[in-house]
Amino acid sequence: MSKTFEPAQHVAAVPDFPKPGILFRDISPLLKTHFQETIDAMSELFSRDEWNDIDLLAGIDSRGFIFAAALAYKHDKGFLKVRKAGKLPNVHSSVEYGLEYGNDSLEMQKGDGSRVLLLDDLIATGGSMAAAAELCEKVGYKVQAMACLVDLKALNSFTWNGMPVRSLIQYHD
Repeated sequence: MSKTFEPAQHVAAVPDFPKPGILFRDISPLLKTHFQETIDAMSELFSRDEWNDIDLLAGIDSRGFIFAAALAYKHDKGFLKVRKAGKLPNVHSSVEYGLEYGNDSLEMQKGDGSRVLLLDDLIATGGSMAAAAELCEKVGYKVQAMACLVDLKALNSFTWNGMPVRSLIQYHD
């Protein structure tokens, strides 16, 4: 990663969105002006040997698709979708998880034993990442690693089965 590229400088802080008291971290400006640098920097979160131990990249609906697809292309790997309910045919299994305002669920098609890197744009409390990891294993994949662009460390100390989520940007406040 270039020493002059500081991705957090290109993330907009939007107060009181989507509701009062929430500080929304908008990654749109970063992706608009520094997409290639962002993907390259996320790629560097893993060593060459670690990339060799990954077969597929699984993106969590929907912004996780951005990173999983780009990294799959960069590393000549396959791409999987972890979808919200009702958006995927031939669903093999689903997992429900809690949100601050209710419940949601994720669905996937049947797996084949491949080793996956699970990706999302942001981790807050870890609910969707945990559900997606559980779902990957439930349908027949092996979660090899997890990553996201932004980790809101002030809201979590998330690990799944002892595995941390690697991130390019961390916010501790």
